[in-house]
Amino acid sequence: MPSAAKAMTVTTVVTLVLVTAYTVALGGSGWVWFAWIVLGLATLGVVNTTGD
Repeated sequence: MPSAAKAMTVTTVVTLVLVTAYTVALGGSGWVWFAWIVLGLATLGVVNTTGD
């Protein structure tokens, strides 16, 4: 996996942790989860196109 894909994967996982913490502390927001899902799908696309 190229370093750009690894960096995007790490960013996605860190963002998931932050979104979860935000939801626990301040309550759920559909837009925050929607944004995370879009980021997750973009990450999957990058990993699939750059993978072997």
